[in-house]
Amino acid sequence: MVPAPTYSGRTDPAAATGPVPVPGPANAPVPVPGPAAGSAFGTFGELLQGALPHPQGDFLVTFPLARWATVVYHPRPGRPGVQVRPAHKGKSRRVAEAVLAALGATDGGLLDVAGDLPEGKGLASSSADLVATVRAVGAAYGREFTPAETETFLRGIEPADGVMYDEIVAFHHREVRLGRRLGVLPPLAVVAHDEGGQVDTVAHNRGARSIDAAARAEYALLLDRLTAAVARGDLQEVGAVATRSAEMNALRRRRAGFAELRALCREVDGLGLVLAHSGTMLGVLLEAHDPALAGKTEHVRAGCAALGGEVSVHRSLGAGDSWSPQTAPVHPIELEI
Repeated sequence: MVPAPTYSGRTDPAAATGPVPVPGPANAPVPVPGPAAGSAFGTFGELLQGALPHPQGDFLVTFPLARWATVVYHPRPGRPGVQVRPAHKGKSRRVAEAVLAALGATDGGLLDVAGDLPEGKGLASSSADLVATVRAVGAAYGREFTPAETETFLRGIEPADGVMYDEIVAFHHREVRLGRRLGVLPPLAVVAHDEGGQVDTVAHNRGARSIDAAARAEYALLLDRLTAAVARGDLQEVGAVATRSAEMNALRRRRAGFAELRALCREVDGLGLVLAHSGTMLGVLLEAHDPALAGKTEHVRAGCAALGGEVSVHRSLGAGDSWSPQTAPVHPIELEI
């Protein structure tokens, strides 16, 4: 596998960044021959989500998942406009048009949007679609955009997760800007219960209840704890912070099966709970290389039987994984243990 990149330093989460200019060439560019592909990973909810004690402090910490959105862009020289399949992926069409405008391209094209990220579950499917679209359209013109440039294309379309960064990041999703880079962890497994239905992320963010000062102060402490835990690879502390984030969210939004999943996590000596804060998934976090993983997985499965809904197993992205494959990856819907 291609090693995941590492980064040094971090961005002050309180420091807003202005738009990054994406210069286009003086003359309209010519697309490379044939279709071009782009991909972007999803997330299993968030390791932490809340608000910091300063204006525009809403943030989340990504939990990158080994499942991808994939987009293929077919340039159509001489034909204006962008079409998208399936037709309801209108946000991908809008971001493709923004990329083409920034490049100075006058030709249109066809977007094929696919992948294995279900919609409305809290797996960052929409954000992954948009990032994969930016990458596919850029690739069609021989251009690779930086994460900061990608943010500018998504900003104004919808709140977005930080899936343009190939590591765990704290991300200001409402503003679509980076907070801080945390780094990478070893791959982890998640045994997840889906309570069913779908959540519209835009509507959820619009109607979210305000977070008081005491909770904001605790979220700031949790972010510092999580930053330090990722840096030293402390999986127990990562699990503890993720669990506390899930608990705090449960005070604001009732989650079916929360008490049962927490009990099951204790029974299998799991690392903690991880939640899709604006989705339908709640999971038990386990070490992917635990020799007892299969038995623990089956115990959680059996314990979820009485809850209804669906149970699935997922794997996070970690050191040594290919985070943004150049070709459309093929992955099972469920991790085989």
